[in-house]
Amino acid sequence: MSILRKGLKGAPVKRLQEKLGITADGDFGPGTERAVKDFQKANGLAVDGVAGPDTFTAMGLYELVLLRRGSRGSAVKTLQEGLGISADGAFGPGTEKAVKAFQAANGLVADGIAGPKTLAKLDSFDEITEETVSRAAVRPDEEHFESEPLPEIKGSDVVEGSQGDDQLEETSIWGKVTGWFKR
Repeated sequence: MSILRKGLKGAPVKRLQEKLGITADGDFGPGTERAVKDFQKANGLAVDGVAGPDTFTAMGLYELVLLRRGSRGSAVKTLQEGLGISADGAFGPGTEKAVKAFQAANGLVADGIAGPKTLAKLDSFDEITEETVSRAAVRPDEEHFESEPLPEIKGSDVVEGSQGDDQLEETSIWGKVTGWFKR
């Protein structure tokens, strides 16, 4: 899943911190976790300190919404409804297949990952526009994260890095974290 949690670093973390109104150093530490939990509690979300698609959507950080196999929640359900498939809120093989078909039919890279470019084409995500797609690109003040090594992370949400994996555009805010998360 494409999530942000304690221990991660990079441009997406910096964007999250800016939106939370805390020090934006790009390092998801205890302060960021606490701020995420406070936001989640105040907005009726599951309070786990992990920022994922539903938290990003509630924050208006639509450029960070990235749905892929393993994602769960209301954003996935909205995706499934927009694709006209069974909407159970769990992004599995059927959703991935439907996303690939939608992407191919709309002139997008058919990778099965629903990021801003794909979501902007769906009627079910009115908040995600071409402007959102442009905000998903790495900003000049975030370029220093591109040379940053990937952190050592262990656990069930992580897979080996994906050298040469072009599933996410190089200019995407998530491009640096490709391969960190399960598909």
